[in-house]
Formats: sequence, structure tokens, C-alpha cells
Amino acid sequence: MKPNELLDPSDTFVHRHIGPRDPDIAAMLATIGADSLDALVDQAIPSAIRAAAPVDIGPARGEAELLAALKAEASKNKVFRSHIGMGYYDCIVPGVIQRNILENPGWYTQYTPYQAEIAQGRMEALVNFQTMVADLTGLPLANASLLDEGTAAAEAMAMSLNVARGKKKGFFVSADCHPQTIAVVRTRAIPLGIELHVGDVADIDFAGMDLFGVLVQYPDTWGHLGDHEALATACHDNKALLTVATDLLALAVLRPPGEFGADIAVGSSQRFGVPMGFGGPHAGFLSTHDKHARKMPGRIIGVSKDADGAPAYRLALQTREQHIRRDKATSNICTAQVLLAVMAGMYGVYHGPEGVTRIARRVHAMTKLTAAGLQELGHDVGDGPFFDTLTVRLNGCTADAVHAAAHARSINLRVIDDARVGIALDETTQRSHVDDLFDVFRAAAGGDAGVCTDRLAGSVDSSFSKQFQRTSSFMTHDVFRVYRSEHEMLRYIFRLQNKDLSLVHSMIPLGSCTMKLNGTSEMVPVTWPEFGGLHPFAPLDQTEGYQYLFRTLEGWLAEITGLPAVSLQPNAGSQGEYAGLLAIRGVHLANGHTERDVCLIPVSAHGTNPASAVYAGFRVVAVTCDDLGNIDLDDLEAKAAEHADRLGALMVTYPSTHGVFEESIQRICDVVHQHGGRVYVDGANMNAQVGLCRPGDYGADVIHLNLHKTFCIPHGGGGPGMGPICATEELRPHLPGHPVTGMDHGGNTGPVSAAPYGSPSILPISWVYIALMGTEGLKKATQVAILNANYMATRLKDHYDIVYTGVGGRVAHEFILDCRGFKAQAGITVDDIAKRLMDFGFHAPTMSWPVTGTLMIEPTESESREELDRLVDALIAIRAEIQAIADGDADREDNALRHAPHTAESVTGDVWDHAYSRQQAAWPLPWVRERKFWPAVRRVDNAYGDRNLMCTCVPMSDYA
Repeated sequence: MKPNELLDPSDTFVHRHIGPRDPDIAAMLATIGADSLDALVDQAIPSAIRAAAPVDIGPARGEAELLAALKAEASKNKVFRSHIGMGYYDCIVPGVIQRNILENPGWYTQYTPYQAEIAQGRMEALVNFQTMVADLTGLPLANASLLDEGTAAAEAMAMSLNVARGKKKGFFVSADCHPQTIAVVRTRAIPLGIELHVGDVADIDFAGMDLFGVLVQYPDTWGHLGDHEALATACHDNKALLTVATDLLALAVLRPPGEFGADIAVGSSQRFGVPMGFGGPHAGFLSTHDKHARKMPGRIIGVSKDADGAPAYRLALQTREQHIRRDKATSNICTAQVLLAVMAGMYGVYHGPEGVTRIARRVHAMTKLTAAGLQELGHDVGDGPFFDTLTVRLNGCTADAVHAAAHARSINLRVIDDARVGIALDETTQRSHVDDLFDVFRAAAGGDAGVCTDRLAGSVDSSFSKQFQRTSSFMTHDVFRVYRSEHEMLRYIFRLQNKDLSLVHSMIPLGSCTMKLNGTSEMVPVTWPEFGGLHPFAPLDQTEGYQYLFRTLEGWLAEITGLPAVSLQPNAGSQGEYAGLLAIRGVHLANGHTERDVCLIPVSAHGTNPASAVYAGFRVVAVTCDDLGNIDLDDLEAKAAEHADRLGALMVTYPSTHGVFEESIQRICDVVHQHGGRVYVDGANMNAQVGLCRPGDYGADVIHLNLHKTFCIPHGGGGPGMGPICATEELRPHLPGHPVTGMDHGGNTGPVSAAPYGSPSILPISWVYIALMGTEGLKKATQVAILNANYMATRLKDHYDIVYTGVGGRVAHEFILDCRGFKAQAGITVDDIAKRLMDFGFHAPTMSWPVTGTLMIEPTESESREELDRLVDALIAIRAEIQAIADGDADREDNALRHAPHTAESVTGDVWDHAYSRQQAAWPLPWVRERKFWPAVRRVDNAYGDRNLMCTCVPMSDYA
């Protein structure tokens, strides 16, 4: 024992995060033939790219001590009552949803539902969300969420352009939309060559502006309700689409956009039971008509049937379309906001249509009450209809005086100008809060008491005129009516949870997706009110705790990557790709190189890379790979020389998507730099680099980091994610800005997300992880991630061919199993292997990417040796089953792989007419019995679902 070691904290975290114990590590090293972790790393990673100096994060810390320190910093945030609005509202998170979904690893550690049979619960919850959005907006088809309201509006613009087939280039945005939405749309429009017009919709000239679409806000950012029916007609007469940014709660009482002619509706579901969180994460939404289904961005959950004909959910239409269509994809979106969409949908289930309507009517009544009192105090609130927001033109006082009086009472109002302030009310508003507002305005004007809610309440009329009043029903499906008691709601949540495989059951070994431990201590701060209760546009002096978090996290990420300029704004990996490329494009434009629009991308790249490049204004040129999976240097040099005058960027993933450290990475970067380009590194595989090598040292100009992979933010069933970027000083001026908060790095790059810091309420997860691990812990985590992958590859290499290895015969943190020969030998595909793994209680590795007919496995450092061995044993057993088919010892059609997965109902039914036993079907290895996870349905028919597209709740009778 070292001197004074007994004085160190007893609750350090490194040995909790890293799965294999030290004796296991020694045994695993012996298995693969390496003397030590350092020796293994020397064999796997080229010495030329190893970090010149150790990454310095500081020592590992104890969990209790660290949480106490973070709590002290969080307490420096001042959580004022927010009446700012602008699309962000305080709300009441039902306790049954917060405790059992938001804080429940059975929900937040699930992966994207690509394997439908073991994701039925989450997909049912998403269908509830889709149904709720479709019903409230009056448009029949909704997706399973987008990143936020601003990016949803930008996606709607791109979708409208696709529907118009690019024949027109003009898009009109009402100046009465939320300013952050306008800014995000403007950022998106510029590289796509869209001419953006912002102004009064009365000034629209369809022909002169060559418009393919129009965006309006309903209710608008000032609170006003506009009648857009005539505008919708004009749009359609001129072959343009009308997009309406709207508020789901308001639509419980207001005429929905689909009923007055809107083609697309977008917005945020945040106020349906999701904390403000200083801006996110929140589930954006987009709904439209069925005819636009194949142009719709994001994911859609659809209803199909399984092998027994029972209803079953699955991803519809766009499943991983980026990997198929690449630069022709309808969107670069790879993640959504599943966890938050589930929460919002469950909020709808919990309250039902009557409850949601009552909340909406109450909010509107409170707003009418506030308006009446302010008018009596002599202020002008306008004479137009409104829902929950007032723009108050002041009389007898200044805006500064009103804000000062409000702040003295711990209240934030919207800052507009010297003569106006904004007030938004929400679900949490009480009559006493309205009285506080009256006191604020009285104090600002030096007036006397007299106005109070008790006297005004009886005279408030909360109805709407006929043109705005909702008359249609919504959320009529049984799911929104039967779970009203908390007991039934709790059982429903857990019934769905039990249909989903997550990290609470077994490892999820998806290559390139890094499904690792999300430690409980990392998750605890997410629901602290000091982080969850802030509005994203709260005054800077109220956010000191968040500013500390941002500064320290940015510093650590800069240290880890060797790139000093950091933006935390991108709220998904795809957004990080997009923001990084915008920064590169910004440098070229600033240097007068408007012609540099070529982006070189290896054919092995993530599918989102080409889509992001197109969205950032680049033209994609593919670079081939050699037989070992490395970038073909000859082809790269030829393409760089060919496009030297126009070369803007290279996008490269490191380690490669084939799971190896390419020795030529420095040469690759040099070639691009010599021809005037910049290098973008996709950070999806940063889990193999942290503490060992730094992208900035070997030539990267910008990298995005998937905090939901390497840095422990959980995947949440397909979101939330965070994709901050780290860049060189040259690129710093071109990081995303934000007009509402005045965030400006000196360049002209606008925001890529609606909130200045993307989804800041989940950043404490990565902060706590990095702080708990410290310098040595982060390095060891990376070493063990590489060890675990090589250990599994060594145990499997006699049963499956490993497609790619590095020069030293080692893989990085992931590896690819070749399954391509099984089709000819036994009629077995990777789909069959994936479904069969469910019978062993495992999620499949990444299928058919980056090489068709293969499985890519990433075990991560968090998995114990015992768990690695279980997955290896399952894969070896499956290989034996394949061999039995090939040898004629098992039927080529009637075998356990072709009929997998097997449900409890199928195994225990009265009839069993298969050539293999029930035992082999359900309990193929001894340890499966004690930890059996039963798939909820049998194999899902995806093609049937796409031929018969249904993306809202099916009648309960279909489940009989």
C-alpha cells in the first residue's frame, strides 16, 4: 500500500466503471498473448500517433465528494420563476414518469430500436407519442421525434425543398417566429443555396420570391394568434408548402394546423412533462400528410405483424437510410430524442385528452386573468387573441424598471425592448404568481395596491372566437383513457419496459455505438432542479453554476482531443458533423476561397458523413479503401490532386470504421492540408483514443465527440445525444453562435441547435464521468476497451473469420466477424444470427455495416470478463448450429436460426412441430435459463409494414 493511501476516498469509481478485475485482465492478456496493457496498446496503436504527453485531467475522485462539489457549483445557479416563454416553459413532471422512466436505467440504457423483437415496449411508447402529435396537429403522420423545435423547422424547410424537387429556391419565414428558430433555419438555408426571406407574411410574393415553402408560428412568438387559412390556400395555389411551428398544449383548445391547410407542423413537446433544463434535451416533433411519408426526416415507428400474424412495431421506411442513400439521404439525422418523446407521450397517457384540455384551459385562463389586471394597471396587452403569452406595451414605467422589480422577486420576464416586456404562463402558474406579477408592475410604476386575482377571477372569459376554437376530438385511442390511476400507470410503464432489452439485462455489443456503463452517480445531477429548472435565455448572472460546468468540461475535452476551441451546442452526433463542417466552410469563405466545396469521404465512412457534408454545402467525392479496410492512399492522393483547387475537407473516422488504427493517418492529414483542405475527424470511435492519442496531434482540424458514446451519456433508446466539437484556433471564430444570448465567436456561423448549449442538462453526466475517472482512469478505460475487443476476437477467430486487423494483428476497440459465407453453406444470413442471439438474451452487434454480411462487435471497457465470455459462448454455439445445417444434421429450413426469436408463447404452446427441441429453441446454453429474456414477439415482417403503413395506435382489439 502506498503511503497515505488509506487517506484516499474509499468510494473511487474507476474499478466500478471498468468491468474486468485485475486478475481477469491478467488472464485475458495471457489469452491474447500480450505481456501487459501497455504492451497491447503498443501493438494496436501506431507509435507515431501516440500522445506526446499524458492527458492531464487530474486525479480520480470519490463519488460522494464529487457530487457534493458539483452540488455546490450547481447551487450558484439562480432558479427564478420563468415567464420568458419563447418555446420553453416550466411544467409539472409527473412523479411516476420521472422516477420510472427518466431515472430508470431500464428505459435510459436501451439502444435505438433496430432489433424490433426486443424493443416492442419503447416502440409502443413512441407510437403513443406519434399518435398524440398527429391528433393534436390535425395531420395524420408524425415522426418519432426530432432534436428540438428550431432544427425541426429547418428539417421542414429541407423537406419542402425535396417535395418541390429543388425547382424553386425561395423560402419565407414569418418574422413573428421565435428568434432562435429563425436563426437555426437561416444557418441551414445558406449552405443549401436557399434564398431565405424573413418578414411580414402580408408581403409575400410567391412568384417574385420563387417560394417553395412558408414558415409561420401559431401562436406566434409575441403570443398572437393569426388566421393562416388564406395563406395556406395561397401556398397551395402557388405549389408551395405551408409549415406551421406550433404548441402542442395550445392545440388542445385551438384549431389544429391540419384543419386550416398546413402541410407540415413542427414544434417542441417540452412542456409535456420534460424539464426546461437550460434548453434541453427536449423532443421536437414533425407531422405531415401521408403522401409525404418518404420525404419525412427522422424515424417513424410503424405497425406490422410478426411470424404468427400478431401486431408488432418496427422502424418504418427510413431505417438507417443514411447508410443506403448517403449523400442523397433526406436528412443527416442519426439519433432522435426517444427518451424525451417517451416522457411526453406518457404525459399524454397519464393526463388523457380531458386532462390535457383542462391544463390548456387553465393556462389560458391564467393568461386572461393576467391580461385583465395589467390592463387595469394601465398597460396595453393588445386586442388580438392569445393563448399563454402576452406582449405588454408599458405605460408609466420603463422595461428596465419592470425587469428590476421582477428580479427582486426572483422572476424572469422576456426582454424585448425599452417599451415592451413579454410574459408567458404555464402549467405551474398559480394565482399567487399572477398576484406577484401585478406587484412587479405596480412597483415598477410606483403605484398603489388594488389589482388582485381574487377580484378579477370572476370576470375572466377564457373562450376563443369560432375561427380559433378547436371542435375536433383528439387522443381518442384507449391508451389515453385507461391508465389514469398511478397504480395502473406504473404497471403500464413496467409492462412496456419488460418488453425491451437494455443494459440492465446484458451487454449491447454494437460496433461504433459504444454502449457502456452510465454510472448512477453520473445520472443523479440530471434531475437536480438547479440544472433542470433554468430557462435557456435566463440572464447570464443567474447561470454561474452552468458556466462553471461548461468551462471545466470544455477544458477537459480540449485536453483530451488536443484541440483548444470547443462548442457544446450540437445536440447530436449528426449535428456535430454538420457544425464541424460549417466551421471548415467558414474558414474557406473567410479566406475568400468560395470555390472550396469538395469533401473527400472514404467509402467506409459513417452514413451520416455524406449527408452532413451535403447539408453543410459540400460536394461529396468518395475515396476507396484497400483490401485491409484502410483508406487507399494512392486514391486519396489522386483525388486530392484532381480537386486541389476546390478541395475543402476530408471526413475520416479514426480508428477506422473497420476497427483498426490506420498507420497512415498522419500522411492522410498531410495530403489534405497540402492541397488546401481541412481534416474533419468523426469522433464515433474516440473510445479507443482517450488518454492514449489526441486527434489534434496527428492532424485533425475539428472533431465531434459523441458524449452519448465515449463519455457515458446514455443512448435513451435512440436519444438524447450530444455531439460537441473541438477545433483548432483557426476554426474558433466559426463555431456556432446564438443571436438570442449574444453568443458570438467572431465569425458569421449561426446556431445549429435551438438552445445555446444544445442539451445542457445532460452534460453533468459526462462531467461527472471524466472527473471521477481522472487521468489514469480514463487511460485505463481505453486500454481495457482495446483489451476486451482483442480478447473476444481471439476467442472467436477459430470459429469466424475476423475481416480486418491492424499491422500487428490486433484490432482496436471493435472488430468485424465475417458471416458472408453462411448463406451459401447453410442458407443463414446475419439477420438470422441477430434474431437467434435474442434467444440467448443478447442484442445483435452492428449488422452489415460497414461491410455487408458481417457483424461488428464493440464490447466496451465496462463489460466484465464473465459477460464477454457469455456472448462469445453464444456466438460459438450459433456457429455450431450453422455448421449442423451445412453438414445436413439440421434442416436447412426448419432450424432454430431461421425461426428465431422464440417467444414464451411459442415455446410453451400446445403444438410444437419443429425438427429441433423446445430446449434448443429457448435455453440453448445452461446459463440462459437463469437469466432468460423473452422476446415480446416473433420475427417481425418489415416489408408488410412498409406496404401497409400505419404509424399511429392500432385498436386494442388487434391485440386480442
